[in-house]
Amino acid sequence: MSKESARYVSNLVRDTYALVLAGGRGSRLYELTDWRAKPALYFGGKFRIIDFPLSNCINSGIRRVGVVTQYKSHSLIRHIMRGWGHFKKEHGEYVEILPASQRYSDNWYQGTADAVFQNIDIIRNDRPKYVMILSGDHIYRMDYGDMLAAHEQSGADMTVSCMEVPIKEAAGAFGVLQVNEEMKIIGFEEKPTEPKPIPGNPEKCMASMGNYIFNSEFLFEQLKKDAAKDDSHRDFGQDIIPSIIKDHNVYAYPFRSSDENIPTYWRDVGTLDSFWLANMEMLAVTPSLNMYDQKWPIWTYQAQLPPAKFVFDEPDRTGSAINSMVSGGCIISGALVNHSILFNNVEVCSYSEIRDSVVLPDVTILRNCKIRKAILDRGCVIPEGTEIGYDHDHDRQRGFRVTDEGVVVVTREMLGLPVGYE
Repeated sequence: MSKESARYVSNLVRDTYALVLAGGRGSRLYELTDWRAKPALYFGGKFRIIDFPLSNCINSGIRRVGVVTQYKSHSLIRHIMRGWGHFKKEHGEYVEILPASQRYSDNWYQGTADAVFQNIDIIRNDRPKYVMILSGDHIYRMDYGDMLAAHEQSGADMTVSCMEVPIKEAAGAFGVLQVNEEMKIIGFEEKPTEPKPIPGNPEKCMASMGNYIFNSEFLFEQLKKDAAKDDSHRDFGQDIIPSIIKDHNVYAYPFRSSDENIPTYWRDVGTLDSFWLANMEMLAVTPSLNMYDQKWPIWTYQAQLPPAKFVFDEPDRTGSAINSMVSGGCIISGALVNHSILFNNVEVCSYSEIRDSVVLPDVTILRNCKIRKAILDRGCVIPEGTEIGYDHDHDRQRGFRVTDEGVVVVTREMLGLPVGYE
């Protein structure tokens, strides 16, 4: 990128306010979101889902960020305050929490558009030229500066980021759009059961990623119009986009990898199976999402913890981890961890085996346990001699959840332990 181009993008991001929508529950994650919002859910060994869109903002140069919260937001708010509260507003940079507070009505946030509308005065007070609206519950790495440049150069009133998705995956899950040769959006359906394919490619459709850029005054105008409609769902996908594509310049921005040899990485970890699989993908020798790239760090809050420790080297009692990620504070005491992710402060006691599993923080696995293809929620204490993932009928009888793909989910409640929300 030339100095002129870099300066051009730098000016665009400085004139942008980003609003991250992080109020959703994520009901298809069942017990994992009973006590926390989906964006607060752990991912990748030490992060939370919200860290990925926030890191994209900071790495892209967007330093004015609001995070909209609503559903069971305590752990999310605490994480943002601890990990993202160091920015100084007097320097023109901040990550600000915007909880539902009935600013413009007696209702809580009624939809994505209403969540933005109820904070319209806060956004307007910063006088941005552009407002970027981001989904707070997807895992991906994206330079928003490139999207802003495309938005400005196209003369768009609104730009929708999108990517090619197999029709089977998109059905009922994503907004699907149709575009002309210039990438102007000419049709949009919110979560259709039979998505329209891309011309010439009947296996894929163009799916919205839930990320939008608006010219600020155009956004304010459309939100006010929508708020005045009695029959509106107060939603960008169901109401705002379909109402403006005919008479306004609404363009698509295809999200693609900067390296043609690397597949574009974007994951909606909205189900237990997709959450487990996306975490397992991090264990590849060369994962599609490179969290070790120092030029694009994923920022987060992390407690001050001692290094992971592996103890005992005896026959049948060797503390070891193979093809795994093990975070700070973990102790692998004479146990085997294979192809698994252990978050902070996990203790695995002697003679136990953990395979193909995602173990969230503060879990204790006592002696002689065998765990396979499981998700263990934060704070679980697995009793001595427990087997999980080897007999699904028995797993169900004990109250554990078994997914269609055979992932076993275990929470504190299922084990008779006190409920936790962190």
